[in-house]
Amino acid sequence: MLALGFDFGLRRIGVAIGSTASGRARGLQVMDSRDGVPDHRALDALIKEWQPDRLIVGLPYNNDGSDSHMTRAARRFAGRLQDRYRITAVLVDERLSSRDAESRLREQRRSGARKRRIRRADVDREAAAVILQAWLDANGGLTSRT
Repeated sequence: MLALGFDFGLRRIGVAIGSTASGRARGLQVMDSRDGVPDHRALDALIKEWQPDRLIVGLPYNNDGSDSHMTRAARRFAGRLQDRYRITAVLVDERLSSRDAESRLREQRRSGARKRRIRRADVDREAAAVILQAWLDANGGLTSRT
C-alpha cells in the first residue's frame, strides 16, 4: 500500500511518500498553498504520478490537545482531498512534527550529510515524512479514516 503524507499549511504543504511494504516514509516535495488552498494542478499531477492508496494528513492540535483554527483547516483539507480523489484520507496527530523535522535536519547538517542551510520548505517536507512515518509505525499502514 502506497501513501502520501501531508503537512498542511496556509502557504506551503509538505508532501512525503511511504509504503507499508518498506515501512518507511521520505520527504518528497513542498507545494504552494494560498490561504490553505493547494495548487490543484500540482496536486492532481502528484496523485496521478504516485497513485496512492491512502492520504495521510497531519492534524495540528494545540499542545494541550485542543483544536485550533489550523486543526479545522486541516480537517477541511483532508475532506476535500478525499472528495476530490476518492482516496481514503486519514488524520494523524502532528504535534511536535515540525520540531522533530527540524531536529532531524540539524543532525543531518551536523553529520555532514546535508550541506546547505535549513529552509522553512525543508522543514515542511520533512514534517510530512515525520507524520507519515508515525502513521506507518503506529498502524502498520492499515487503518480507516479517523
